[in-house]
Amino acid sequence: MSDAPYGRERRSFPRPPLWLNLLLLVIAAATFAYAKHERDVIKTKTSILFKRNANSPAELNRIRDELSQADLTQAQLNRELDGRMQYLKTLQSEEFYISIDTQRKKMQFRFGRAVVREADVQIGEAKTITSPVGKTWTFMPLKGAFSVTGAEEGYQWAVPEWVYALRNQPAPADRAVVPNGLGRYVIFLPNSYVIHSPPPPESPLQGPKPGSFMVPEADLAAIWPRITTQTRVYIF
Repeated sequence: MSDAPYGRERRSFPRPPLWLNLLLLVIAAATFAYAKHERDVIKTKTSILFKRNANSPAELNRIRDELSQADLTQAQLNRELDGRMQYLKTLQSEEFYISIDTQRKKMQFRFGRAVVREADVQIGEAKTITSPVGKTWTFMPLKGAFSVTGAEEGYQWAVPEWVYALRNQPAPADRAVVPNGLGRYVIFLPNSYVIHSPPPPESPLQGPKPGSFMVPEADLAAIWPRITTQTRVYIF
């Protein structure tokens, strides 16, 4: 008896080999184990951190709350936690350093636990700038633990191309050089980030540099003699 002319043909597909199933199972198990290990590492670090600094519960509780609410990748969480651990470790030392609390928008110049001076800080917003010719620059607010790479009073600022793009202007062939273009005091951090005083009216940049930090001139002037390339900066 012949098959019906319009009968649906049943197809069979070969099953994947056993070794492939086992390999996928091993990969899944390894991924789960690695994720669990990373969570355990973070948990251990925070436990050590809190035990060593139990005499400052308000600060530690704030850090715990912020970390639990932060929407961070694993790498970002590790960097954030490492920076905070270094910051709290510095509280026990006898050295000058700068801390910037981006939630409170405050900069503190500290010696160990003592706050020598506190100032308001304006934070340059995250920004992607595109020039008329399609060139782009991306600035993200800096966070972590760093060392000052340099400091200059009366900095002669060669206006970068992105400033003209920010103003929807074509960049000139010869870049302008503006005395104090980033403000009278400029503290340099890695990757072209800065802590600077307010720019003068003639500067093409008004307000904080994107991703960087602007502090009143009087506050930077007060701490200026203490700023060296050994000065640590903690931004969280």
